[in-house]
Amino acid sequence: MMRPSSSQRIYARLIGSGSFLPGNPVSNDDLVARGIETSHEWIFGRTGIRYRHFAAAEETSSRMAKIAADRALAMAGFEAAELDLIIVATSTPDYVFPSVACLLQGALGNKKAAAFDVQAVCSGFIHALAIAEKFIASGSHRRALVVGAEVFSRILDWQDRATCVLFGDGAGAVVLEAAETPGVLATALHADGSQAGILSVPGQVREGRIWGDPFLRMEGQSVFKNAVRVLAAVAEECCQAAGISCQAVDWLIPHQANIRIIDATSKKMGLPPEKVVVTVERHGNTSAASVPLALDEAIRDGRIQKGQRVLIEGVGGGFTWGAALFEF
Repeated sequence: MMRPSSSQRIYARLIGSGSFLPGNPVSNDDLVARGIETSHEWIFGRTGIRYRHFAAAEETSSRMAKIAADRALAMAGFEAAELDLIIVATSTPDYVFPSVACLLQGALGNKKAAAFDVQAVCSGFIHALAIAEKFIASGSHRRALVVGAEVFSRILDWQDRATCVLFGDGAGAVVLEAAETPGVLATALHADGSQAGILSVPGQVREGRIWGDPFLRMEGQSVFKNAVRVLAAVAEECCQAAGISCQAVDWLIPHQANIRIIDATSKKMGLPPEKVVVTVERHGNTSAASVPLALDEAIRDGRIQKGQRVLIEGVGGGFTWGAALFEF
């Protein structure tokens, strides 16, 4: 356990990443063939989405998280038994309880780490990473696994063409380790519960039955306007906390929900398109998994290089939003 001296800051450095997408890509035309009254032109023109992935019946959030975690641990170069913190961001857990994090811990063979889930919907991974960074910076924990995993296909109303075409399934993971050299530089988290109704699944299990509406419901225009408003602001807040300008960021990895939101956010930040990692075209909106999926892709294809500054951000139901800036 690393304890900080009065003059020493402990950083949480990202040393590994991994991801997993289930099955084969499902195109917009495939959705039309399934009987959804829409078109490729309608979906792509409004969202930038061409494909998404759907989990098979036996694939759960914990199972996908395990694959992504194994890949992240392999890149990090150590065993799961060496983890002392596991946090999973998800809105689609396997069960009411135990948590996906505990199921993942069991699958990894780790028996000592603290393990729990975070529920902040599409900004969940940002929240989970910020929490892990605080644990590490305090000196109480040294190695953390942070995962975003979702099976949103199971909470979609396939008669609601405005929402069912937007989402997909997947998992992404990162490994953080305590270090004396810069890693996570700043985080910023926010919520506005007065906006809870614009994006929600307003149902619950009670007395063995479903009460209320078990499907995802969204007020598209309200979500769009709020997302554009808060994402650029929280990016600026995070960069200011780290003492840099938004233009000094090497890479922006936003929540992959809608290409118009991504474009509007990067424009407000003064970042050119070539500095923005975009996967929404091929993944759709994978909620808490979207940022780590995109991050892993950009690390593995060589776009993100050592020493570069990466800003990740997300916005989701609750209404929640946040950002984190780190040096890779």
